Amino acid sequence: MEKLLTFQEALTIAEDCKKKHLLTGNGFSIACRPHLFKYDSLFEQADFEKLNPSIKRVFEVLDTKDFEVVMKSLRTSAEILRIYLPKQTDLIQQLNSDANELKNVLVNAIANSHPINPSEINEAEYQSCQKFLKNFSNYYTLNYDLLLYWTFMHFQDRELNSDDGFRTPDGGKADYVSWDIEKTDGQNLFYLHGALHVFDAKSELQKYTWINTGIKLIDQIRSALDGNLFPVFVAEGKSIEKVEKIMHSNYLSRGLRSFSHIGGCLFIYGHSLALNDSHILNLIPKSKITKLFVSLLGDIGSDTNKKIIQIADSLVQQRRGNKKIDLFFYSAESTHVWR
Repeated sequence: MEKLLTFQEALTIAEDCKKKHLLTGNGFSIACRPHLFKYDSLFEQADFEKLNPSIKRVFEVLDTKDFEVVMKSLRTSAEILRIYLPKQTDLIQQLNSDANELKNVLVNAIANSHPINPSEINEAEYQSCQKFLKNFSNYYTLNYDLLLYWTFMHFQDRELNSDDGFRTPDGGKADYVSWDIEKTDGQNLFYLHGALHVFDAKSELQKYTWINTGIKLIDQIRSALDGNLFPVFVAEGKSIEKVEKIMHSNYLSRGLRSFSHIGGCLFIYGHSLALNDSHILNLIPKSKITKLFVSLLGDIGSDTNKKIIQIADSLVQQRRGNKKIDLFFYSAESTHVWR
């Protein structure tokens, strides 16, 4: 049986590492608001009951849970029909209407699965999270919610050093900041699967700044979708499908490259090492890390934790060369991330 360390014991073992990196999974958000984040898929949260039943079928035919893919497919189909079957006005109208209705479902799913304002996280929770985060120099997250971002903004310019690579666009003040790959040398915060506040504006990647606008999350997202801007996030699905989307985005692929090059110690918190994230996990043995710390929730002997231990053991065994990876497990409860 593996020994389960406390978080403080794990940090003591990691003291000789020049850098300590953090990779968070959905457990990071669940620990904050279990009733909101128990599902990590917006598709599972979405209410399709009042929609045209054909919409759900489109998801199945396209083999996706990505709302953007389906909405774009519906609108593209409508445009093609205008060329081939221009008299089919009812069908064309139905396709556009379904795309709009699906947009509303997406907005509502986001609203129902996420705190609306940063103020919904209380000061004690922010302080506890800050104490946890300050142990690390680089941050990688597989979550697309805003909890990590809100925490860093809460302590902006004090106590926590974070740089997500976004800068004020050339030309002065705007309601958003943009990401430029040429200005990311200092970036240490990476959303490996995108985030709800990062939007694809075609010519640039925009991050909406809640502090500058004072506009609620739900309203910002609705406004962006009205302008045919979509949040950049990788929907749940197979690992190979996630890789395909990541490789088509400079922003997402930049994060993946950064993660593949890390050295020192890596702490994984709130992730089950699930197969659908193997495109991230398989980079661990190829990296330069020397120590891997994996959080376990509850009884170390539970079936879930046994599986995590087995997968983690398999990952470190994949390391080639003389420098092996030392593997440790620590109690997720002992981190007191939010309380």
